[in-house]
Amino acid sequence: MIGELRIERIETFAVALPTLRSFGVSGGAVATVGQPSIRVLVKVSADGVCGWGEATPIPAWTYETAESIVTTIDRYLAPAVLGTACWDLDGVTSAFDRAVNRGFTIGAPLAKAAVDTALHDLLGRALGVPVSTLWGQRRRDELTLGWMVSGQTPSQVAEHVAEGRDAGYGAFKVKIGLHGEREDLAVVAAVREAAGDDAPLWVDANQGYSADAALRVGRELEHLGVTAFEQPLPANDIVGLRRLRDSCPVPVALDESLRHPSDLATFVRLDAVAVAIAKVQRSGGLTLSRRLCALAQDCGVRLMGSGLTDSDLGLAASLHLFGAFGIDTPVDLNGRQFVDSVYADGVRVDGGIASVPTGPGLGVEVDESVVRTLAVNVLD
Repeated sequence: MIGELRIERIETFAVALPTLRSFGVSGGAVATVGQPSIRVLVKVSADGVCGWGEATPIPAWTYETAESIVTTIDRYLAPAVLGTACWDLDGVTSAFDRAVNRGFTIGAPLAKAAVDTALHDLLGRALGVPVSTLWGQRRRDELTLGWMVSGQTPSQVAEHVAEGRDAGYGAFKVKIGLHGEREDLAVVAAVREAAGDDAPLWVDANQGYSADAALRVGRELEHLGVTAFEQPLPANDIVGLRRLRDSCPVPVALDESLRHPSDLATFVRLDAVAVAIAKVQRSGGLTLSRRLCALAQDCGVRLMGSGLTDSDLGLAASLHLFGAFGIDTPVDLNGRQFVDSVYADGVRVDGGIASVPTGPGLGVEVDESVVRTLAVNVLD
């Protein structure tokens, strides 16, 4: 009986996955060819059933590192929930907040997300149903993926757009905020020229601009047919983001500003948000992400979807979430571009279309022998 399943063991595995391409954001490198990409995989076990989750340490994007994720789970989160009923996701979330305080918004979301996602996988496997069936919610069976243009000069991006088109992608996303305004706009203009006038195109500054600079850039982005301007300002610059909400001609989408559902509630009350980015790991897992997405839709805030260059476990979790809420714009789930998930099978991506998995739990078959072979000790 699923009601009798209790968390018996939580294990962490920091695995070194092959890196396929280099990629960076305004804060620094995300993936570098020639260096492995570290992902922290989590296995939760209960009475012979197990589930898997993932955390993606990217210090260039947030403060959690591979070392901190492993120690946070092993020494704080796991002891706080051992013996807890697996179905009690709300109770697990509360226990996590007691073990690692939320602080201003949310504490250690990537570590918490890995365990929460693994519990969803375990529950689905125990019942023999996919996570979307567990929720009773799947509005889309397929999602359109955007191709991340990783070139950072106008001469590079045409080649990268062509690579995406050859792979079957028709939508494109560009990281900006890495250079000056003029250089950033030249890159976006080169992508638009290579992609064509009809291709969906959006940009992400990862908090790289001031409000004045973002307004200048936003006016130029409108002429380039950009559909969304993601996180142009620091996450806590609520006054500046409200100003952009009112004045920027391109819709501003909030990502790093929305860690916890209560963050979105604040921006809604202040009329400072037009578009909210759903991101499983940023928000501490599927439990809190569902709350955030439901709040956004109930408040009339448009949803877009993004990930953290996840491997296939994180990719599957995002597909379940985005499919459940019917996100109909291209989503940024770019892990398959940059990281080889050699431990996993079950997620189907055909060109630029990803299918919501239909297997039990997340729908990912994890080869634990490969996980153990790839595991490294990040605490040495």
